[in-house]
Amino acid sequence: MESQQENNALDPSVDSTLEESIKAPTDFWGIVKRLGPGLIVAGSIVGSGELIATTKTGAQAGIALLWLIIVGCLIKVFVQIELGRYSISQGETTLAALNHVPGPRLGFLNSGRQKTPNWILWFWLVMSICTIGQLGGIVGGVGQALALTLPIKGDYLQAIQYPAEKEFVHYLELEEALKNQEQALSDLSPAERERYLRGHAKMKQRIERLEAAGQVILEKIRNEESLLDQNGKSILEPQTWDDKIWASVIAVFTAFLLYYGRYNLIEHLSTVLVVSFTFITIGNVISLQTSEIWSISTDEIIRGLSFGVPEVTGGMNPLLTALAAFGIIGVGATELIAYPYWCLEKGYARFTGPHSEDEAWAERAKGWMRVMKIDAFASMCIYTFATLAFYLMGVAVLHKEGLDPDGMRMVSTLAEAYVPVFGAFAKWLFLAGAIAVLYSTFLVANAANARIFSDGLRFFGIVDESKPHAVQNWIKIMSLILPLLCLAVFLTGANPVRLVLIAGTMQAIMLPMLGVAAIYLRYTRIDARLTPGRLWDLMLFVSCLGLLLAGSYGVYKQLFT
Repeated sequence: MESQQENNALDPSVDSTLEESIKAPTDFWGIVKRLGPGLIVAGSIVGSGELIATTKTGAQAGIALLWLIIVGCLIKVFVQIELGRYSISQGETTLAALNHVPGPRLGFLNSGRQKTPNWILWFWLVMSICTIGQLGGIVGGVGQALALTLPIKGDYLQAIQYPAEKEFVHYLELEEALKNQEQALSDLSPAERERYLRGHAKMKQRIERLEAAGQVILEKIRNEESLLDQNGKSILEPQTWDDKIWASVIAVFTAFLLYYGRYNLIEHLSTVLVVSFTFITIGNVISLQTSEIWSISTDEIIRGLSFGVPEVTGGMNPLLTALAAFGIIGVGATELIAYPYWCLEKGYARFTGPHSEDEAWAERAKGWMRVMKIDAFASMCIYTFATLAFYLMGVAVLHKEGLDPDGMRMVSTLAEAYVPVFGAFAKWLFLAGAIAVLYSTFLVANAANARIFSDGLRFFGIVDESKPHAVQNWIKIMSLILPLLCLAVFLTGANPVRLVLIAGTMQAIMLPMLGVAAIYLRYTRIDARLTPGRLWDLMLFVSCLGLLLAGSYGVYKQLFT
Protein backbone atom coordinates (compact mmCIF):
# COMPACT_ATOMS: atom_id res chain seq x y z
CA MET A 1 0.00 0.00 0.00
CA GLU A 2 1.05 3.58 -0.61
CA SER A 3 1.96 5.71 2.35
CA GLN A 4 0.26 9.00 3.16
CA GLN A 5 3.41 10.87 2.22
CA GLU A 6 3.51 9.11 -1.12
CA ASN A 7 -0.07 10.14 -1.83
CA ASN A 8 0.69 13.71 -0.77
CA ALA A 9 3.68 13.84 -3.08
CA LEU A 10 1.35 13.48 -6.04
CA ASP A 11 -0.64 16.56 -5.00
CA PRO A 12 1.02 19.87 -6.03
CA SER A 13 -0.93 21.66 -3.32
CA VAL A 14 0.97 19.76 -0.60
CA ASP A 15 4.29 21.06 0.68
CA SER A 16 6.89 19.92 -1.85
CA THR A 17 9.61 19.62 0.79
CA LEU A 18 8.22 16.30 2.05
CA GLU A 19 10.65 13.50 1.36
CA GLU A 20 10.21 9.76 1.25
CA SER A 21 12.34 7.41 -0.81
CA ILE A 22 10.18 5.03 -2.82
CA LYS A 23 11.21 2.45 -5.39
CA ALA A 24 9.82 3.03 -8.88
CA PRO A 25 7.14 0.62 -10.09
CA THR A 26 8.13 -2.00 -12.67
CA ASP A 27 4.74 -3.46 -13.58
CA PHE A 28 2.58 -2.01 -16.37
CA TRP A 29 -0.27 -0.58 -14.28
CA GLY A 30 2.12 0.68 -11.63
CA ILE A 31 4.00 2.68 -14.25
CA VAL A 32 0.79 3.95 -15.87
CA LYS A 33 -0.35 5.23 -12.48
CA ARG A 34 2.85 7.28 -12.19
CA LEU A 35 2.59 8.92 -15.61
CA GLY A 36 1.44 12.51 -15.73
CA PRO A 37 3.99 15.26 -16.47
CA GLY A 38 4.16 14.41 -20.17
CA LEU A 39 0.38 14.22 -20.44
CA ILE A 40 0.07 17.67 -18.87
CA VAL A 41 2.58 18.99 -21.41
CA ALA A 42 0.74 17.27 -24.27
CA GLY A 43 -2.52 18.85 -23.14
CA SER A 44 -0.91 22.28 -22.99
CA ILE A 45 0.69 22.34 -26.45
CA VAL A 46 -2.21 21.30 -28.68
CA GLY A 47 -3.87 24.72 -28.62
CA SER A 48 -1.12 27.00 -29.91
CA GLY A 49 1.12 24.72 -31.95
CA GLU A 50 -1.15 22.10 -33.40
CA LEU A 51 -4.47 23.90 -33.82
CA ILE A 52 -3.10 27.27 -35.00
CA ALA A 53 0.49 27.12 -36.26
CA THR A 54 0.46 23.59 -37.70
CA THR A 55 -2.88 23.98 -39.49
CA LYS A 56 -1.74 27.36 -40.86
CA THR A 57 1.48 25.78 -42.14
CA GLY A 58 -0.55 23.07 -43.91
CA ALA A 59 -2.81 25.75 -45.40
CA GLN A 60 0.16 27.72 -46.77
CA ALA A 61 2.65 25.02 -47.74
CA GLY A 62 0.47 22.09 -48.71
CA ILE A 63 1.97 18.65 -48.32
CA ALA A 64 5.56 19.77 -49.02
CA LEU A 65 6.56 20.30 -45.38
CA LEU A 66 5.11 17.11 -43.90
CA TRP A 67 8.65 15.92 -43.19
CA LEU A 68 9.46 19.04 -41.14
CA ILE A 69 6.34 18.62 -39.02
CA ILE A 70 7.27 15.02 -38.18
CA VAL A 71 10.89 15.92 -37.41
CA GLY A 72 9.69 18.82 -35.25
CA CYS A 73 7.71 16.40 -33.07
CA LEU A 74 10.26 13.60 -32.79
CA ILE A 75 13.53 15.44 -32.44
CA LYS A 76 12.98 17.29 -29.16
CA VAL A 77 12.13 14.40 -26.85
CA PHE A 78 15.79 13.50 -26.25
CA VAL A 79 16.58 16.98 -24.91
CA GLN A 80 13.36 16.84 -22.88
CA ILE A 81 14.38 13.58 -21.19
CA GLU A 82 17.94 14.76 -20.58
CA LEU A 83 16.68 17.85 -18.73
CA GLY A 84 14.32 15.60 -16.77
CA ARG A 85 17.20 13.24 -15.94
CA TYR A 86 19.16 16.07 -14.35
CA SER A 87 16.21 17.34 -12.30
CA ILE A 88 15.44 13.87 -10.95
CA SER A 89 19.06 13.16 -10.03
CA GLN A 90 19.81 16.57 -8.48
CA GLY A 91 16.35 17.79 -7.41
CA GLU A 92 16.96 21.13 -9.13
CA THR A 93 14.58 23.13 -11.32
CA THR A 94 15.24 23.70 -15.01
CA LEU A 95 16.36 27.31 -14.59
CA ALA A 96 18.79 26.31 -11.84
CA ALA A 97 20.17 23.66 -14.19
CA LEU A 98 20.48 26.08 -17.12
CA ASN A 99 22.29 28.58 -14.92
CA HIS A 100 25.15 26.09 -14.47
CA VAL A 101 26.09 26.45 -18.15
CA PRO A 102 29.28 28.55 -18.44
CA GLY A 103 29.30 31.82 -20.33
CA PRO A 104 28.70 35.55 -19.84
CA ARG A 105 26.74 36.53 -16.74
CA LEU A 106 24.96 39.75 -15.95
CA GLY A 107 22.98 40.53 -12.84
CA PHE A 108 22.75 42.23 -9.50
CA LEU A 109 22.62 39.14 -7.35
CA ASN A 110 25.92 38.29 -5.71
CA SER A 111 25.48 35.76 -2.94
CA GLY A 112 26.89 32.41 -2.07
CA ARG A 113 23.52 30.75 -2.61
CA GLN A 114 22.81 31.70 -6.23
CA LYS A 115 24.92 32.66 -9.21
CA THR A 116 23.99 35.73 -11.21
CA PRO A 117 21.92 34.82 -14.29
CA ASN A 118 23.89 33.63 -17.31
CA TRP A 119 23.24 34.28 -21.00
CA ILE A 120 20.68 31.48 -21.29
CA LEU A 121 18.56 32.84 -18.46
CA TRP A 122 18.60 36.32 -19.98
CA PHE A 123 17.35 34.99 -23.29
CA TRP A 124 14.79 32.90 -21.44
CA LEU A 125 13.49 36.13 -19.92
CA VAL A 126 13.11 37.73 -23.37
CA MET A 127 11.46 34.60 -24.78
CA SER A 128 9.08 34.40 -21.83
CA ILE A 129 7.91 37.96 -22.44
CA CYS A 130 7.13 36.95 -26.03
CA THR A 131 5.33 33.89 -24.68
CA ILE A 132 2.94 36.23 -22.88
CA GLY A 133 2.11 37.58 -26.34
CA GLN A 134 1.57 34.03 -27.58
CA LEU A 135 -0.87 33.34 -24.75
CA GLY A 136 -2.51 36.66 -25.56
CA GLY A 137 -3.14 35.26 -29.02
CA ILE A 138 -4.53 32.07 -27.52
CA VAL A 139 -6.93 33.82 -25.13
CA GLY A 140 -7.97 35.86 -28.16
CA GLY A 141 -8.69 32.61 -29.97
CA VAL A 142 -10.86 31.46 -27.07
CA GLY A 143 -12.65 34.81 -27.20
CA GLN A 144 -13.24 34.43 -30.95
CA ALA A 145 -14.62 30.92 -30.53
CA LEU A 146 -16.97 32.00 -27.75
CA ALA A 147 -18.04 35.10 -29.72
CA LEU A 148 -19.05 32.79 -32.57
CA THR A 149 -20.77 30.31 -30.26
CA LEU A 150 -22.47 32.71 -27.82
CA PRO A 151 -22.61 36.17 -29.41
CA ILE A 152 -23.42 39.08 -27.09
CA LYS A 153 -23.73 42.08 -29.40
CA GLY A 154 -23.18 40.08 -32.57
CA ASP A 155 -20.57 42.54 -33.91
CA TYR A 156 -17.78 39.95 -34.22
CA LEU A 157 -20.05 37.48 -35.99
CA GLN A 158 -21.04 40.19 -38.45
CA ALA A 159 -17.47 41.41 -39.01
CA ILE A 160 -16.07 38.04 -40.10
CA GLN A 161 -18.65 37.73 -42.86
CA TYR A 162 -16.30 39.99 -44.82
CA PRO A 163 -13.12 38.36 -46.19
CA ALA A 164 -9.79 39.92 -45.21
CA GLU A 165 -8.22 42.60 -47.41
CA LYS A 166 -5.50 40.26 -48.65
CA GLU A 167 -8.21 37.80 -49.74
CA PHE A 168 -9.91 40.53 -51.79
CA VAL A 169 -6.55 41.48 -53.33
CA HIS A 170 -5.76 37.86 -54.16
CA TYR A 171 -9.20 37.48 -55.74
CA LEU A 172 -8.63 40.49 -58.02
CA GLU A 173 -5.19 39.17 -59.02
CA LEU A 174 -6.76 35.86 -59.99
CA GLU A 175 -9.56 37.63 -61.85
CA GLU A 176 -6.97 39.48 -63.89
CA ALA A 177 -4.93 36.34 -64.51
CA LEU A 178 -7.96 34.31 -65.54
CA LYS A 179 -8.84 36.75 -68.30
CA ASN A 180 -6.22 34.84 -70.23
CA GLN A 181 -6.81 31.51 -68.51
CA GLU A 182 -4.67 29.33 -70.75
CA GLN A 183 -1.55 31.44 -70.26
CA ALA A 184 -2.18 32.06 -66.54
CA LEU A 185 -2.54 28.39 -65.63
CA SER A 186 -0.11 26.85 -68.12
CA ASP A 187 2.79 26.66 -65.67
CA LEU A 188 0.74 25.08 -62.88
CA SER A 189 0.37 21.40 -62.12
CA PRO A 190 -3.14 19.96 -62.45
CA ALA A 191 -3.48 19.92 -58.66
CA GLU A 192 -2.38 23.54 -58.32
CA ARG A 193 -4.65 24.59 -61.19
CA GLU A 194 -7.60 22.91 -59.49
CA ARG A 195 -6.67 24.56 -56.19
CA TYR A 196 -6.62 28.05 -57.68
CA LEU A 197 -9.90 27.57 -59.52
CA ARG A 198 -11.65 26.12 -56.44
CA GLY A 199 -10.35 28.91 -54.20
CA HIS A 200 -11.40 31.53 -56.76
CA ALA A 201 -14.91 30.06 -57.04
CA LYS A 202 -15.34 29.94 -53.25
CA MET A 203 -14.14 33.51 -52.87
CA LYS A 204 -16.51 34.66 -55.60
CA GLN A 205 -19.43 33.12 -53.73
CA ARG A 206 -18.44 34.89 -50.51
CA ILE A 207 -18.20 38.26 -52.26
CA GLU A 208 -21.51 37.78 -54.04
CA ARG A 209 -23.20 37.12 -50.68
CA LEU A 210 -22.09 40.61 -49.62
CA GLU A 211 -24.02 42.03 -52.58
CA ALA A 212 -23.38 45.77 -53.11
CA ALA A 213 -20.98 46.05 -50.15
CA GLY A 214 -18.65 43.51 -51.72
CA GLN A 215 -18.56 45.39 -55.02
CA VAL A 216 -17.80 48.65 -53.22
CA ILE A 217 -14.80 47.06 -51.50
CA LEU A 218 -13.52 45.60 -54.77
CA GLU A 219 -13.82 49.01 -56.43
CA LYS A 220 -11.93 50.71 -53.59
CA ILE A 221 -9.10 48.18 -53.87
CA ARG A 222 -8.93 48.59 -57.67
CA ASN A 223 -8.67 52.36 -57.24
CA GLU A 224 -6.18 51.95 -54.36
CA GLU A 225 -8.50 53.82 -52.00
CA SER A 226 -8.47 53.40 -48.24
CA LEU A 227 -10.95 50.83 -46.95
CA LEU A 228 -12.77 53.18 -44.59
CA ASP A 229 -16.44 53.93 -44.19
CA GLN A 230 -17.98 57.40 -44.09
CA ASN A 231 -17.12 57.66 -40.38
CA GLY A 232 -13.46 56.92 -41.03
CA LYS A 233 -13.64 53.40 -39.56
CA SER A 234 -12.15 50.31 -41.21
CA ILE A 235 -14.65 48.31 -43.25
CA LEU A 236 -12.79 44.99 -43.05
CA GLU A 237 -11.09 45.26 -39.65
CA PRO A 238 -13.72 46.97 -37.49
CA GLN A 239 -13.53 47.30 -33.74
CA THR A 240 -15.47 44.39 -32.25
CA TRP A 241 -16.45 43.78 -28.64
CA ASP A 242 -17.81 40.25 -28.39
CA ASP A 243 -14.42 38.55 -28.75
CA LYS A 244 -12.81 40.99 -26.31
CA ILE A 245 -15.56 40.61 -23.73
CA TRP A 246 -15.30 36.82 -23.79
CA ALA A 247 -11.49 36.93 -23.70
CA SER A 248 -11.72 39.19 -20.63
CA VAL A 249 -14.11 36.81 -18.90
CA ILE A 250 -11.80 33.86 -19.59
CA ALA A 251 -8.65 35.69 -18.44
CA VAL A 252 -10.19 36.92 -15.18
CA PHE A 253 -11.70 33.49 -14.48
CA THR A 254 -8.31 31.81 -15.07
CA ALA A 255 -6.49 34.30 -12.86
CA PHE A 256 -8.75 33.56 -9.89
CA LEU A 257 -8.71 29.84 -10.64
CA LEU A 258 -4.92 29.69 -10.53
CA TYR A 259 -4.59 32.13 -7.63
CA TYR A 260 -6.71 29.97 -5.36
CA GLY A 261 -5.03 26.80 -6.59
CA ARG A 262 -8.25 25.18 -7.83
CA TYR A 263 -7.01 24.31 -11.28
CA ASN A 264 -6.42 20.53 -11.09
CA LEU A 265 -9.98 19.47 -11.86
CA ILE A 266 -10.24 21.92 -14.77
CA GLU A 267 -6.83 20.81 -16.03
CA HIS A 268 -7.90 17.16 -16.08
CA LEU A 269 -11.21 18.05 -17.73
CA SER A 270 -9.42 20.09 -20.38
CA THR A 271 -7.05 17.21 -21.06
CA VAL A 272 -10.03 14.90 -21.67
CA LEU A 273 -11.55 17.48 -24.03
CA VAL A 274 -8.24 17.90 -25.86
CA VAL A 275 -7.95 14.15 -26.39
CA SER A 276 -11.58 13.97 -27.56
CA PHE A 277 -11.12 16.84 -30.00
CA THR A 278 -7.90 15.30 -31.30
CA PHE A 279 -9.68 12.02 -32.02
CA ILE A 280 -12.44 13.96 -33.81
CA THR A 281 -9.76 15.63 -35.94
CA ILE A 282 -8.09 12.29 -36.71
CA GLY A 283 -11.52 10.92 -37.69
CA ASN A 284 -12.03 13.99 -39.86
CA VAL A 285 -8.76 13.36 -41.70
CA ILE A 286 -9.63 9.68 -42.22
CA SER A 287 -13.06 10.65 -43.54
CA LEU A 288 -11.51 13.17 -45.91
CA GLN A 289 -9.50 10.31 -47.42
CA THR A 290 -12.76 8.71 -48.58
CA SER A 291 -13.57 11.78 -50.68
CA GLU A 292 -12.22 12.13 -54.20
CA ILE A 293 -11.93 15.89 -53.83
CA TRP A 294 -10.37 16.13 -50.37
CA SER A 295 -8.25 12.99 -50.21
CA ILE A 296 -4.45 13.11 -50.10
CA SER A 297 -2.87 10.57 -52.44
CA THR A 298 0.01 8.25 -51.62
CA ASP A 299 2.17 10.12 -54.14
CA GLU A 300 1.49 13.38 -52.29
CA ILE A 301 2.42 11.80 -48.95
CA ILE A 302 5.68 10.53 -50.45
CA ARG A 303 6.38 14.01 -51.83
CA GLY A 304 5.70 15.47 -48.40
CA LEU A 305 8.31 13.15 -46.89
CA SER A 306 10.97 13.97 -49.50
CA PHE A 307 12.51 16.99 -47.73
CA GLY A 308 11.17 19.43 -50.31
CA VAL A 309 10.72 23.17 -49.74
CA PRO A 310 7.68 25.08 -51.11
CA GLU A 311 8.02 28.30 -53.06
CA VAL A 312 6.89 31.71 -51.79
CA THR A 313 3.47 32.38 -53.29
CA GLY A 314 0.90 35.11 -52.86
CA GLY A 315 3.10 37.04 -50.44
CA MET A 316 3.23 34.06 -48.06
CA ASN A 317 6.45 32.34 -47.03
CA PRO A 318 5.32 28.89 -45.89
CA LEU A 319 8.83 27.79 -44.88
CA LEU A 320 9.16 30.75 -42.52
CA THR A 321 5.75 29.91 -41.06
CA ALA A 322 6.86 26.29 -40.67
CA LEU A 323 10.11 27.24 -38.92
CA ALA A 324 8.15 29.45 -36.55
CA ALA A 325 5.79 26.53 -36.01
CA PHE A 326 8.84 24.27 -35.41
CA GLY A 327 9.45 26.18 -32.18
CA ILE A 328 5.94 25.36 -30.94
CA ILE A 329 4.86 22.03 -32.42
CA GLY A 330 5.55 18.99 -30.35
CA VAL A 331 7.43 20.07 -27.25
CA GLY A 332 8.35 23.73 -27.62
CA ALA A 333 11.07 25.52 -25.69
CA THR A 334 8.65 26.58 -22.95
CA GLU A 335 7.42 23.00 -22.56
CA LEU A 336 11.00 21.68 -22.44
CA ILE A 337 11.66 24.10 -19.60
CA ALA A 338 8.36 23.32 -17.86
CA TYR A 339 8.63 19.53 -18.07
CA PRO A 340 11.13 19.08 -15.19
CA TYR A 341 8.96 21.31 -12.99
CA TRP A 342 6.02 18.95 -13.50
CA CYS A 343 8.34 15.97 -12.87
CA LEU A 344 9.37 17.54 -9.57
CA GLU A 345 5.75 18.16 -8.59
CA LYS A 346 4.82 14.62 -9.55
CA GLY A 347 7.42 13.48 -7.03
CA TYR A 348 10.01 11.70 -9.22
CA ALA A 349 12.95 13.48 -7.55
CA ARG A 350 11.42 13.27 -4.07
CA PHE A 351 10.80 9.55 -4.43
CA THR A 352 14.41 9.10 -5.59
CA GLY A 353 15.69 10.91 -2.50
CA PRO A 354 18.65 13.28 -1.99
CA HIS A 355 21.68 12.46 -4.12
CA SER A 356 24.09 10.05 -2.43
CA GLU A 357 26.79 7.53 -3.21
CA ASP A 358 24.57 4.74 -1.92
CA GLU A 359 23.83 2.11 -4.59
CA ALA A 360 20.23 1.94 -3.40
CA TRP A 361 19.88 5.62 -4.39
CA ALA A 362 21.27 4.89 -7.87
CA GLU A 363 18.80 2.04 -8.34
CA ARG A 364 15.87 4.25 -7.29
CA ALA A 365 17.07 6.99 -9.63
CA LYS A 366 17.31 4.59 -12.57
CA GLY A 367 13.83 3.31 -11.82
CA TRP A 368 12.20 6.74 -11.73
CA MET A 369 14.12 7.81 -14.83
CA ARG A 370 12.68 4.76 -16.60
CA VAL A 371 9.19 5.92 -15.60
CA MET A 372 10.03 9.45 -16.78
CA LYS A 373 11.20 8.16 -20.19
CA ILE A 374 7.99 6.19 -20.68
CA ASP A 375 6.02 9.29 -19.69
CA ALA A 376 7.91 11.46 -22.21
CA PHE A 377 7.66 8.98 -25.09
CA ALA A 378 3.95 8.33 -24.41
CA SER A 379 3.23 12.05 -24.60
CA MET A 380 5.34 12.28 -27.77
CA CYS A 381 3.11 9.68 -29.44
CA ILE A 382 0.00 11.65 -28.45
CA TYR A 383 1.13 15.04 -29.71
CA THR A 384 2.74 13.60 -32.86
CA PHE A 385 -0.55 12.01 -33.95
CA ALA A 386 -2.39 15.22 -33.07
CA THR A 387 0.08 17.36 -35.02
CA LEU A 388 -0.09 15.16 -38.12
CA ALA A 389 -3.89 15.22 -38.01
CA PHE A 390 -4.06 19.02 -37.83
CA TYR A 391 -1.42 19.45 -40.53
CA LEU A 392 -3.05 17.02 -42.97
CA MET A 393 -6.40 18.67 -42.34
CA GLY A 394 -4.90 22.04 -43.26
CA VAL A 395 -3.45 20.47 -46.41
CA ALA A 396 -6.58 18.58 -47.45
CA VAL A 397 -9.09 21.42 -47.05
CA LEU A 398 -7.63 24.87 -46.32
CA HIS A 399 -4.74 24.60 -48.81
CA LYS A 400 -7.00 23.27 -51.56
CA GLU A 401 -9.53 26.02 -50.85
CA GLY A 402 -6.85 28.71 -50.85
CA LEU A 403 -7.72 29.70 -47.26
CA ASP A 404 -5.22 31.04 -44.73
CA PRO A 405 -6.30 31.39 -41.04
CA ASP A 406 -5.24 34.82 -39.84
CA GLY A 407 -6.19 37.79 -37.69
CA MET A 408 -9.73 38.23 -36.44
CA ARG A 409 -10.87 35.47 -38.85
CA MET A 410 -8.48 32.87 -37.44
CA VAL A 411 -11.04 30.65 -35.69
CA SER A 412 -13.75 30.96 -38.35
CA THR A 413 -11.27 30.01 -41.09
CA LEU A 414 -9.97 27.03 -39.12
CA ALA A 415 -13.55 25.82 -38.74
CA GLU A 416 -13.82 25.53 -42.55
CA ALA A 417 -11.53 22.47 -42.39
CA TYR A 418 -14.36 20.49 -40.77
CA VAL A 419 -17.13 21.47 -43.19
CA PRO A 420 -16.52 18.83 -45.94
CA VAL A 421 -17.10 15.97 -43.48
CA PHE A 422 -19.38 17.36 -40.82
CA GLY A 423 -21.34 19.93 -42.88
CA ALA A 424 -23.36 22.56 -41.00
CA PHE A 425 -22.66 20.72 -37.75
CA ALA A 426 -18.93 21.42 -38.28
CA LYS A 427 -19.14 24.91 -36.83
CA TRP A 428 -20.43 23.77 -33.45
CA LEU A 429 -18.21 20.69 -33.36
CA PHE A 430 -15.11 22.73 -34.11
CA LEU A 431 -15.95 25.62 -31.80
CA ALA A 432 -16.53 23.29 -28.83
CA GLY A 433 -13.19 21.60 -29.52
CA ALA A 434 -11.37 24.88 -30.16
CA ILE A 435 -12.57 26.29 -26.84
CA ALA A 436 -11.38 23.10 -25.11
CA VAL A 437 -7.89 22.92 -26.59
CA LEU A 438 -7.19 26.66 -26.58
CA TYR A 439 -8.37 27.10 -23.02
CA SER A 440 -6.47 24.01 -21.89
CA THR A 441 -3.30 25.56 -23.30
CA PHE A 442 -4.04 28.94 -21.72
CA LEU A 443 -4.73 27.40 -18.32
CA VAL A 444 -1.84 24.94 -18.12
CA ALA A 445 0.71 27.29 -19.73
CA ASN A 446 -0.09 30.04 -17.22
CA ALA A 447 0.13 27.53 -14.37
CA ALA A 448 3.56 26.46 -15.59
CA ASN A 449 4.72 30.03 -16.26
CA ALA A 450 3.72 31.09 -12.76
CA ARG A 451 6.10 28.47 -11.37
CA ILE A 452 8.91 29.16 -13.84
CA PHE A 453 8.71 32.95 -13.52
CA SER A 454 8.68 32.74 -9.72
CA ASP A 455 11.68 30.41 -9.81
CA GLY A 456 13.48 32.70 -12.26
CA LEU A 457 13.01 35.75 -10.05
CA ARG A 458 15.39 34.15 -7.56
CA PHE A 459 18.25 34.49 -10.01
CA PHE A 460 17.47 38.11 -10.83
CA GLY A 461 17.54 39.10 -7.15
CA ILE A 462 13.82 39.86 -6.87
CA VAL A 463 12.75 36.92 -4.72
CA ASP A 464 14.57 36.40 -1.44
CA GLU A 465 14.40 32.62 -1.12
CA SER A 466 15.75 32.78 2.42
CA LYS A 467 12.31 34.00 3.53
CA PRO A 468 9.80 31.23 4.28
CA HIS A 469 7.41 30.46 1.43
CA ALA A 470 8.80 33.34 -0.70
CA VAL A 471 8.68 31.39 -3.96
CA GLN A 472 5.24 29.92 -3.16
CA ASN A 473 3.87 33.41 -2.49
CA TRP A 474 5.23 34.65 -5.80
CA ILE A 475 3.62 31.71 -7.59
CA LYS A 476 0.25 32.95 -6.30
CA ILE A 477 1.02 36.52 -7.39
CA MET A 478 2.14 35.37 -10.85
CA SER A 479 -0.93 33.14 -11.17
CA LEU A 480 -3.05 36.26 -10.77
CA ILE A 481 -0.97 38.62 -12.92
CA LEU A 482 0.03 36.53 -15.95
CA PRO A 483 -3.45 35.77 -17.37
CA LEU A 484 -4.33 39.47 -17.08
CA LEU A 485 -1.11 40.45 -18.88
CA CYS A 486 -2.00 38.03 -21.69
CA LEU A 487 -5.41 39.68 -21.95
CA ALA A 488 -3.84 43.14 -22.07
CA VAL A 489 -1.71 42.07 -25.04
CA PHE A 490 -4.75 40.80 -26.92
CA LEU A 491 -6.74 43.97 -26.17
CA THR A 492 -4.08 46.03 -27.95
CA GLY A 493 -5.56 44.64 -31.20
CA ALA A 494 -2.49 42.58 -32.13
CA ASN A 495 -3.01 39.76 -34.64
CA PRO A 496 -3.47 36.49 -32.66
CA VAL A 497 -1.74 34.33 -35.29
CA ARG A 498 1.19 36.75 -35.52
CA LEU A 499 1.59 36.70 -31.74
CA VAL A 500 1.72 32.90 -31.77
CA LEU A 501 4.25 32.81 -34.63
CA ILE A 502 6.52 35.47 -33.08
CA ALA A 503 6.64 33.47 -29.87
CA GLY A 504 7.28 30.34 -31.93
CA THR A 505 10.26 32.02 -33.60
CA MET A 506 11.70 33.02 -30.22
CA GLN A 507 11.21 29.48 -28.97
CA ALA A 508 12.95 28.13 -32.08
CA ILE A 509 15.95 30.31 -31.20
CA MET A 510 15.84 29.06 -27.61
CA LEU A 511 15.80 25.41 -28.65
CA PRO A 512 19.52 25.11 -29.57
CA MET A 513 20.42 26.82 -26.28
CA LEU A 514 18.50 24.12 -24.44
CA GLY A 515 20.28 21.52 -26.57
CA VAL A 516 23.68 22.94 -25.59
CA ALA A 517 22.62 22.96 -21.94
CA ALA A 518 21.42 19.34 -22.14
CA ILE A 519 24.77 18.20 -23.56
CA TYR A 520 26.70 20.21 -20.95
CA LEU A 521 24.68 18.74 -18.09
CA ARG A 522 24.98 15.24 -19.56
CA TYR A 523 28.79 15.31 -19.63
CA THR A 524 29.63 17.44 -16.58
CA ARG A 525 26.97 17.12 -13.90
CA ILE A 526 25.18 13.77 -14.28
CA ASP A 527 26.19 11.01 -11.88
CA ALA A 528 28.30 8.48 -13.83
CA ARG A 529 26.01 5.68 -12.63
CA LEU A 530 23.07 7.30 -14.43
CA THR A 531 24.69 8.13 -17.76
CA PRO A 532 22.98 6.69 -20.87
CA GLY A 533 24.55 4.53 -23.58
CA ARG A 534 26.27 5.57 -26.80
CA LEU A 535 23.16 5.24 -28.95
CA TRP A 536 21.27 7.61 -26.66
CA ASP A 537 24.18 10.08 -26.78
CA LEU A 538 24.13 9.91 -30.58
CA MET A 539 20.40 10.69 -30.68
CA LEU A 540 20.92 13.53 -28.21
CA PHE A 541 23.56 15.07 -30.49
CA VAL A 542 21.33 14.61 -33.54
CA SER A 543 18.48 16.24 -31.64
CA CYS A 544 20.65 19.20 -30.64
CA LEU A 545 21.96 19.58 -34.20
CA GLY A 546 18.41 19.67 -35.55
CA LEU A 547 17.44 22.31 -33.00
CA LEU A 548 20.52 24.36 -33.93
CA LEU A 549 19.82 24.23 -37.68
CA ALA A 550 16.15 25.13 -37.28
CA GLY A 551 16.87 27.98 -34.88
CA SER A 552 19.72 29.40 -36.97
CA TYR A 553 17.77 29.25 -40.21
CA GLY A 554 14.76 30.86 -38.54
CA VAL A 555 16.91 33.80 -37.39
CA TYR A 556 18.47 34.13 -40.84
CA LYS A 557 15.11 34.18 -42.61
CA GLN A 558 13.72 36.76 -40.18
CA LEU A 559 16.69 39.13 -40.29
CA PHE A 560 18.09 38.85 -43.81
CA THR A 561 15.22 37.91 -46.16
